[in-house]
Amino acid sequence: MNRRQFGLAAAGLAMPALGTRGASGQGIAGSLVLYTSQLEPDAAGTVEAFRRLHPGVQVEWIRGGTGQIMTRLRAEIAAGSPRPDILLLADSLTFETLKAEGRLRLSPEVEAGAIPAEHLDAGRAYFGTKLITTGIMHHTRAPFVPKRWANLLDARARNQVAMPSPAVSGAAAIHLTALVQNPALGWSYVERLLQNGAQARGGNGPVMQAVAGAERAFGIAIDYLPIREARNGAPVRFIFPEDGVSAITEPAAILSTARNVPAAIAFMNFLLSREGQELAARQGFLPAAPDVAPPPGFPDPRSIHVMPFDAAAAARDQAEILRRFAQLAGG
Repeated sequence: MNRRQFGLAAAGLAMPALGTRGASGQGIAGSLVLYTSQLEPDAAGTVEAFRRLHPGVQVEWIRGGTGQIMTRLRAEIAAGSPRPDILLLADSLTFETLKAEGRLRLSPEVEAGAIPAEHLDAGRAYFGTKLITTGIMHHTRAPFVPKRWANLLDARARNQVAMPSPAVSGAAAIHLTALVQNPALGWSYVERLLQNGAQARGGNGPVMQAVAGAERAFGIAIDYLPIREARNGAPVRFIFPEDGVSAITEPAAILSTARNVPAAIAFMNFLLSREGQELAARQGFLPAAPDVAPPPGFPDPRSIHVMPFDAAAAARDQAEILRRFAQLAGG
């Protein structure tokens, strides 16, 4: 994991005490600790943009995969000293677990802007900041262009589908659960997909490589990888299936143990603001706010159908869903 600090005081000078008035004129100052699974350049850009609005805040950020971050946080909780004020991680399942444990601060003060209610926790414990959808990618020489999930059951797709493992990828775990929760698909679809030779390949990166390298004609993958690589000349295309995509919302939350709540609320407000959503789009992600233009290669967000997803039920059932998938997949 990587650690960075922004806004350090000049050498020999201490930062203002938490809660004191800072240079921003908005009374927001002091230290803020962020744990995030964002890619390192995106995390740096997000913190820099926030600090332009609140230069009185010193932000220390630590990044790693969601699993790495949670291992670190669990150790800190066990030691009685959790450090982060804010978590910005991949998926809602993690936040549902923390919410059930009372680890998240209910934050009705956070300004959600144009973010639709379905991307926000009803209790205001966590807030979706963007959409990272899972759909279908295909090689440009694939035997056909899939339009719906059922197309991957076609005989022409037999042994030609790569997918990320839900035991490795948080987005893949969300996708599997969304399929299982969807009455039009369910376990029957998952079983037939595996019987048709779909093969789990670790994370989304190996799926991208398998399809771009023509080892497989089709892939189940998160959107921005094939869309970005197609712009760079890779022979792949991404499809948003007509019957819906699953989505992770990269939620953010303030911990119940946060030391600088005013700065944490300001950071959350920035992520959900139009400026924060436009930053997400510039970073290549589909913004959660539908009135913000998506990055090149993405359709109008209002044309994308997102499958319903019950995060609380998913958190409860996740272990059994992963166990059953592993059994069906032969390991």
